[in-house]
Parts: sequence; C-alpha cells; structure tokens
Amino acid sequence: MIKITVNTCFTVVLLGVVFSIMASGCGQQVAPTGGLRDSIPPKLVSSVPTYKSVEFKGNKITLLFDEYVTLENPFEKLVYSPTPKNNPTAESKLKTITFKIKDTLEENTTYRIDFGDALKDINENNALKDFSFTFSTGKLIDSAYLTGKVYLAVDGKIDSTLIVMLHRNFDDSAVAKEKPRYYAPLKGDGSFYFGNLKPGKYNVFALKDADGGKKYDQASELIAFHSSPVDIGTDTSLTLYAFEEEDDKPKSKNTPSLPKTTAKKRNPEDTRLRLANNLEGGRQDLLNPLILKSEFPLKDLDTSKVYLTDKEFNRLDGFSLQTDSTGKNLIIRYDWKENTGYALIQQKGFVSDSIGNTFSRTDSLKFGTKKNMDYGSMDIRIENLDTTKHPILFLQKDNVVAYRQTLTSNRFTIKLFPPGEYEIRVLMDANNNGKWDTGNYWKKLQPERVISRKQRLQIRANWDNELKLDMKEF
Repeated sequence: MIKITVNTCFTVVLLGVVFSIMASGCGQQVAPTGGLRDSIPPKLVSSVPTYKSVEFKGNKITLLFDEYVTLENPFEKLVYSPTPKNNPTAESKLKTITFKIKDTLEENTTYRIDFGDALKDINENNALKDFSFTFSTGKLIDSAYLTGKVYLAVDGKIDSTLIVMLHRNFDDSAVAKEKPRYYAPLKGDGSFYFGNLKPGKYNVFALKDADGGKKYDQASELIAFHSSPVDIGTDTSLTLYAFEEEDDKPKSKNTPSLPKTTAKKRNPEDTRLRLANNLEGGRQDLLNPLILKSEFPLKDLDTSKVYLTDKEFNRLDGFSLQTDSTGKNLIIRYDWKENTGYALIQQKGFVSDSIGNTFSRTDSLKFGTKKNMDYGSMDIRIENLDTTKHPILFLQKDNVVAYRQTLTSNRFTIKLFPPGEYEIRVLMDANNNGKWDTGNYWKKLQPERVISRKQRLQIRANWDNELKLDMKEF
C-alpha cells in the first residue's frame, strides 16, 4: 500500500499551480489593441505672414500645422485669387507648407489661396476641407463675396467639373482671349463660392475647361453666362445655365461618305434573314408598336406579304407597317386590345437586307398582349401654373422620354401608364416651338431651361398613382 504524507500532497499541488502559471505565460501573446482612428484634420498653428495680414510685401508664405501634412494634386486643386500669370510653387515638408510667389504682387489687393481638399495629414489622409489663406498688400482685406449654382440647361442636372469665372474686362471676346480675374470650381451640388473679392462690376461665366486654359476657345465647350455684369458687393447670389452651342458651320462638300459595310455573312451558304422583336416574354405592350429588328438595313419590302390575324388566323384590318429612319426596323402599329392573342404572318420573300439575306420561308409570329392591370393609371395635378412660360412636362425612364405633355391646364389623367421609376423634368419652352433650344454666347442668347426634380416618380402596376407638381419649385 502506498502512503502519501500531507506535506507531500501539498508539495504536488503547489508544483501544479506553478507549472500552470508558467504554461499560461508561455502561450501566444496578444498584441495590444490600437486606439481610435485619427479623424481630426490638420490644424494651422502659425503662419508667416499671419492670417489676414495687411501691407504684405514679401514673396514667400509659410504655414505651420500641428502634424505632418501633404498636398494632393496642388497644381489642379489649389486656387489662387486673383488669377496669377504664373502659379506660385507649393511645397510640403514635414509640418510645413511653403509658397514661393513668382509674380509681382499688385498694390492694394487682397490675395486668397483656396485649398479645396488638397491639404491632408500624412498618417490618416484626413483632409482640411474648404481651408483658405488670405492676406492683403493694402491696408484692408476685401470682404465682398458671390455665391450661386450652375445647372446644365439641357436637363437641369449638375456637372461639377465646370469652373465659374469673373472677368473685369467687359469686351465680349475677353472670355476667349484672357484668363479670368477670379475663378472657382463647382462643388458636388453645383454650387460655387467666391470670397474676399474686390467690390465692383464683373462679367460672370461658367466653363467646361477642356484644355485647362480657362478660356472659351472651343465651340464644343460647355459655357454659361450672366446676361449683364454683376455688381459684386451689392449682388451676392445668382444662377447660371450651361449649354453647348450648336455647330452651325456648313459642312464641307468634300466630306467623305461612310464606308460601305464589310461585315461577313454568318455562313456563305446561309442567306436566311433573321428578325428579332421587342416582345416582352412573348407579350406585346399595349402602348407601343411591335418592332421587327434586322442587323443590316432592309430593302425590297413587300407589304402585301405581311398581315396581322387574331389567334384563329382571321385577318385583321387597320394595322400599318413601315421601316424606321435607320432602315433596320419594321414598325407594326395597331390598336392593340388587352389580353388578346395575335399572329403576324410573314410570307416567304417579303423582305431582304442589304447584304443579300432574304426571308426564306413563310412564318407566323404568335403573341399575346398585356392586361390593363399590368399598367398603372396616373392623375397629374399642377399648382401655380404659368402658361405664358409654355412649360412642357417630360417623364423619362432610362434616359428615354416615356411621356411628354404641354402644361395648359391644372390636371391630366392617364388611364394606362407603364410601371417603373421615372425622372421628372419641365422645359420652359420660351419660343413655344415644342423643343429645347440651346443658347449662343456671341449672340447673347440664353438657352431654354430644363429643370429636374430630385424626387423620382414611382408608378405601380394596377394602382391609381398621383403626381403633384408645384411650378414654384421649377
């Protein structure tokens, strides 16, 4: 029999505890977790000259921040006002940003450097947004400002790549020959801001500056202009509508014609003409024509060899068939009845295409129409309607106009409307010709305005949908 003393048991237990502690100490060690991510942008600590200093005579500006900083794309993102002939050099090193001025500074002038989102800390890339540095060579800091928005006239949307420009030269050609006195980029919402301006009259433009020259020297560039000089210091806000001028130059008589297609047939022995269609799951839209689509332009169409029947193959009258402007599509129009079966009979040789394929055998395209319940009805109500502006309502889906209506009364009802999500736009048709007309800067002609509503219209099938428009919002 084995005897174990109390002291021996205690010793065994003690050794076990010690070994357990040692083993846990030799296990995998977990690295300490980091702190919260730095989300604070750099902060200006000091500068030479001081912020908003006056009577500045130097040619070097030094900004000191509370952490290491860098400038991202300074040539593109930094904006100097007034516009210099030669941009200063901008250099970031550790916590300091240094500007060396290349031009001779003008007397009694307020200068401003707008950083946009170019200034960031090195560690977390936090941007010091909308930061600017201002100083003056005179005895005061100019405090006039101008704000506003720029929209695309054609659709009421925003192109934030445009810049806004202020000119002191009022000659019409100045915008094409000279850099502006001041310029500012658009923000994402289409807004702009000029600060620390010298009060006075300016011509105001917005430009899609394709070549970076800040001049309207290409007819294809988007431009917007204010019809009269703006008195900055009195006027503080405005709206511009950008447009692209029509190219009204006569085309050269020597313009080469488009080359003939060199596409090869699927198979030299396969001359069958195949036609696709626009049916949706074998069902025809009640509101639109049936379309047969060819890969190549069609020719030799014999309409006597195509006819429409009911599902019992009884011929129907009242349908029309013609090619569209491309020559590739056959358009079949008919007053479709809901939930009804039809067949389009296409006899052998009724049409061929430009590369010699022909419809090689008689065929019937069987299909049914959609039901009324597949569509929604729509009640359109207009408030504060001013018919003297000749407004036209457009509903667009996937950049295609699905509905247009000249607004001459306060209410419209549509019994059948395709379900889906639609953009809402209103054209102010100034010349009442039923279409949007662009502007012309040289003729001082403003474009017609199209205003888009941010909120889209959702049409539900088998539902009485409503659209309420307050024209004051447009």
